Amino acid sequence: IPHSSDSSDSSSFSQSPPPSKQDSSDDMRKVQRREKNRIAAQKSRLRQTQKADTLHLESEDLERQNAALRREIKQLTEEMKHFASMLSSHEPICSILTSPPPDVLYGTHSFHQPHISSPRFQH
Repeated sequence: IPHSSDSSDSSSFSQSPPPSKQDSSDDMRKVQRREKNRIAAQKSRLRQTQKADTLHLESEDLERQNAALRREIKQLTEEMKHFASMLSSHEPICSILTSPPPDVLYGTHSFHQPHISSPRFQH
């Protein structure tokens, strides 16, 4: 019969004791902490996504600006070639460039007008 008492002892150990107020309070804190952590992780992922979207838009804008600046460089280079060509074809026949101007025309005030007037080449 001692065997039967052993079995009753073992059955009492397998049952868990009723939850105490302390255990219930700890469980509530764990649940609340997990919920706060879940919300913080959600917010963090949302911020990351927003930052990535912002960087993507900024990158696209910079690509557009870069393309526009490259077009402007190309246009200005062509304009510079045109003006250089005009200047080189004009230099051999230009009387102003081949002889110094008389002081009477300019006097001491030095009102020099650019020979080829262009807003880009004026100082």
